Parts: sequence; C-alpha cells; structure tokens
Amino acid sequence: MACGGHCCDDAHPPITKNRFDQLIAAGVPESSFERDGYLRLRTRPDSSCILMVDNKCTCHEIKPETCRAGPFTFDINGDKIRIFLKHAAICPIVPLLKEEPEMYRQQYEKAAENILGLVAHLTDTEIAAINRIDEPDTDLVAEILRDYA
Repeated sequence: MACGGHCCDDAHPPITKNRFDQLIAAGVPESSFERDGYLRLRTRPDSSCILMVDNKCTCHEIKPETCRAGPFTFDINGDKIRIFLKHAAICPIVPLLKEEPEMYRQQYEKAAENILGLVAHLTDTEIAAINRIDEPDTDLVAEILRDYA
C-alpha cells in the first residue's frame, strides 16, 4: 500500500540542528523552514517546500525524525513521552500495521527510536510549543520514559 501523504498536508515537523544541516546540504532552501516555538519544516504544498511532489517525499533518506516515526506521533507529559498512532483516515497504512503485528512492532520501534532522538535535542520551550499542537485523530498506544541524559 502506498502512502497517500495526507499526514504531511498541514504538518510542521520539528527539526534538529543536525537534520537541518543535512537538509540544507541536500539543497532544501532555508525558506522551507520556519520557527514558531521550535525550528520546523514547512510541508504544505503552498509553503515553498520542495519536499513533497505529487504526495511523495523527495528527501526520504533525510526526512525529519517525526516523519520517519509516522504514523506514530508524540507529546511529552513530565518525564514520559506519550506515543500516539494516527487514525486510518489520516494514514492509510494504519490498518495494514494493525493486521500485521510484526510490521507494527518494527515501525513502532523505529518510531520510538526517532522520537527519543528528537526529544533529546529539544529544549523545554520547544517541547512546550510542540505539545500545543492538536492531533485529535490519534490513539495513545504507549508511554516511555524520557531520557534526560
């Protein structure tokens, strides 16, 4: 099943400094980034971002950590990272993951690794801004301890 790219329609994925440097080195223009509480990538078709063409990611190998984590997303509550799974209406791959436990496990582990790596590089101010993003079409699937090291 191919990704429909709908989770990217109005996404503003957080970017670590390392990922920013990789994207810039790959030719993504600085105009594709913005700061609104945290450094983030513009993904809407009207935002001048060159990453989405015909609902396909053009920088798959260096896409943001939260994009790699999809269809899982997160917020942080104290010392816990809360992991959510997007609904099938947003991500058509979700039903397949639910039908294939091994595929689900593999994607969840990849998601958790990417989310933990991202969170380790975010400030408390950036985390607060990210936590304000409303993502109602999701279900809580796990809570993991935030690594403060």
